[in-house]
Amino acid sequence: ALIKNMKDFILELGKDFTFIDEEYKVQVGGDDFRIDLLFYHRGLQCLVAIEFKIGKFKPEYISKLDFYLEALDRQVKKENENPSVGLLLCAAKNDEVVEYAMSRTMSPMLVSQYQLQLPDKAVLEKKLQQLVNIPRIVE
Repeated sequence: ALIKNMKDFILELGKDFTFIDEEYKVQVGGDDFRIDLLFYHRGLQCLVAIEFKIGKFKPEYISKLDFYLEALDRQVKKENENPSVGLLLCAAKNDEVVEYAMSRTMSPMLVSQYQLQLPDKAVLEKKLQQLVNIPRIVE
């Protein structure tokens, strides 16, 4: 239910998000893995992988999302597109633990805490716009 509601909410946030799939399957080394939600963002020109965790943030979630982003970039991303971006939504997080966990990662990702009752739509649109305006990494 959380995935479906979040998918609908993200699509309401802006016309630049295009829904690709939920439980999007990537295969690596003969094993199947599933990304909770996968979008394409037209403005950023990249895939956006969203993962949900019903518990408190754990550092190993960063590695898993990094793995998914690498699989997307190697198998799905088009040559003209920017590297994939990840969003990890957890029921709770400790900012210091998140900072330590992300200090060495090179992947563009964001860790945030979700609420069962969403904040005002205008606040979320502002936060998303801030994320969209992050300068692009040009290779």
